[in-house]
Amino acid sequence: MNAAARIGPNAITRVAEALIVGGGPDLAQRVFERAGLTAYLREPPGQMVDEAEVTRLHRELRVLLGAPAAAAVAREAGLRTAAYLLAHRIPGPVQAVLRRLPARLAARVLLHAIRRHAWTFAGSGRFEARAGRPVVLTLRDNPLCRGQRADMPVCDFYAATFEGLFRALVHPAACVEEVACEARGDTECRFELRWP
Repeated sequence: MNAAARIGPNAITRVAEALIVGGGPDLAQRVFERAGLTAYLREPPGQMVDEAEVTRLHRELRVLLGAPAAAAVAREAGLRTAAYLLAHRIPGPVQAVLRRLPARLAARVLLHAIRRHAWTFAGSGRFEARAGRPVVLTLRDNPLCRGQRADMPVCDFYAATFEGLFRALVHPAACVEEVACEARGDTECRFELRWP
């Protein structure tokens, strides 16, 4: 693992928001305390963070809450991340153009942008994206589930972020399913995106 690898702060700040909204400040305090990140509750990070912090937070989320509740929090955090990206990172004129394009073409353009910015969410992991029906996104050595073992896919944060972006910019009925996950013993985390 690359000790200097960084990930955007949404993987931390949106989890804090989702915990506070879904379970209150005390729950957020407990999870962040277990991850050694309570300082981020007082002052949310405004810059890229060490991917090891993100790994710890998402691991402790699952340990403390259990799989179903952790998945719900991670999903809410992912949707909040997509909303943040739409509000602050993807220019309005670009969004307007994507929404007017046929879904297949909009997906190709969006995938190109996601590939270019993968360094902001993949850390030291390796991200790939392939257009088609379905669209396939893969992440190897995924920081969100690194060192974890689970019976089901656990990358709800990424799945919800991708789904939020594709629903807003490609097709309102776009759905993402994580069909493989390193935490389950698969060789990669693989997400498939489909729309009618």
